[in-house]
Amino acid sequence: MSRALSLFVFAFMAVFFGCFFAYPIWTTVRVAFETPDHHFTLDFVGEVFRNHLYREGLINSFTIATWTTLGCLMMALPLAVLFVRFDFPGKMLLNSLVLTPMVLPPFVGAIGIKAMLGQAGALNSLLMNLGLMSRQHPVDWLGDGQIPGIVIMEVLHLYPILYLNVAASLANLDPALEEAAANLGCPAWKRFWRITLPLIMPGIFAGGTIVFIWSFTELGVPLVFDFDRATAVQIFRSLNDLSDNPFPYALVVVMLTFSTLLYALSKMLFGRSDTLGGGRATMGRETIRLPFGTGWLCTGFFTLITALAVIPHLGVVLLSFARDWYGTVLPHDFTLDHYRAALGHELTLSSIANSLKYSGIALLLSLFLGVGVAYINVRTKLWGRQMLDAMAMLPLAVPGVVVAFGYLAMTRPGQPFDWLIHAEDPIFILVIAYAVRRLPYVVRSASAGFQQVSPALEEAAQSLGAAPERALWRITLPLIAPNLLAGGLLAFAFSMLEVSDSMILAQQTAHFPITKAIYSLIMSLGNGPQLASALGVWAMIFLTVTIVGASLLLGRKLGALFR
Repeated sequence: MSRALSLFVFAFMAVFFGCFFAYPIWTTVRVAFETPDHHFTLDFVGEVFRNHLYREGLINSFTIATWTTLGCLMMALPLAVLFVRFDFPGKMLLNSLVLTPMVLPPFVGAIGIKAMLGQAGALNSLLMNLGLMSRQHPVDWLGDGQIPGIVIMEVLHLYPILYLNVAASLANLDPALEEAAANLGCPAWKRFWRITLPLIMPGIFAGGTIVFIWSFTELGVPLVFDFDRATAVQIFRSLNDLSDNPFPYALVVVMLTFSTLLYALSKMLFGRSDTLGGGRATMGRETIRLPFGTGWLCTGFFTLITALAVIPHLGVVLLSFARDWYGTVLPHDFTLDHYRAALGHELTLSSIANSLKYSGIALLLSLFLGVGVAYINVRTKLWGRQMLDAMAMLPLAVPGVVVAFGYLAMTRPGQPFDWLIHAEDPIFILVIAYAVRRLPYVVRSASAGFQQVSPALEEAAQSLGAAPERALWRITLPLIAPNLLAGGLLAFAFSMLEVSDSMILAQQTAHFPITKAIYSLIMSLGNGPQLASALGVWAMIFLTVTIVGASLLLGRKLGALFR
């Protein structure tokens, strides 16, 4: 790519991010700190901490995020250590099954977890049938469906993100460091605590940061559990009162501040390398083949964690086939009526078509932007390229609720971008929102591809008379196509099942994406939850194919997309 074209692409990217990332956030921040007569004030933000309901929402959100992160760490760390260090039966199959929780949107899984672990759910019914529980006093495993249920659902959904990061850090750790400590007489447990754990802390913190921010700002699961005392839900409930109420904007600013500070802290402390031990291993690690009994214990541990993680999926599948399911281990009768009704339901058909349209266009936009950012960052020496790369990755740190709220604020009547909502149709703003939110996956995939392909190939083509742009198009892009395909698959799949942008920006039934349609069905009476479960099964199949394809193309590098 010529320098002039590189400068043009750089300028275009900068303007795009300024208009559709920085500006919507600034619009929200400005309203939070501005009085009706346009004077600066801290009263609205201060009121968030003084108001009992807002303060309780923040405390609950922090509580959910903290316990979710700790729960994910307790599940992911031992799994990663076993996978990287040891050989045991079924290792590779079980490793691929660890990704199973990611194939179901968490707020859809909440339906399944309530069916399985509710007071009249399958687990209690089984224990009652075995005489291990009183029918008059069933155990409430979900704590009245509030914080414990939300934490369980979040842990079961998010622990693979932490697992991928920890496993990658362990794989890159130089075994010579541990062997040196072993030669000096350091026992195994002390080596892990004093050497291994500090060296893999960047991977733990990188994955833990994403898990914390994700669960801190999660909207769908608290909504399904009917838990209104969380900050993200309080923001969502206030959408109908934006014109004269600055407090929703102040809530968004507080959430944004906490999330950004945590993300910045992780980058400042651990952003320079994958490990504190100097990067990649200087020698290969030999996995330890475990004895027969111990090996099968490891297999059993992996299987147990996977079985726990698929409880929501099992609940959704059973509910989608159930004619009636209350107070029994399994549904009384099974039927395909819900699938037929879902396929013929006006809301579901239009929502699937809408999601395919929004996500397909967003994929093209994110590929164009992602390749441009990656090329400028890897292949050029332009000033500010690192800042452009950081801007492209910031959507991982900025909660989806914040970005969606900013888009809603900047497209209100009278605002500079109100033309993006044409005749109440949010297609333009949803496409932009999807593209920006999933851009990090494409940027990281494309960057990895550019780093693997030697620039000498482009230079050779140029020496034979090819223009820089033609060399990029004919030589480099075909070589990095698997990386682009992997990042594009994830971007498309997660756009199809995006929650925050869909819930906030799609206001009319005719424009609902599939996630907003599923939520509407969950909240409806009659067979609404069963129809939502049938759509959830479709979502599981769709995401399963996508993630398996991306993992085959990227392998262990899949974890880098969630950093």
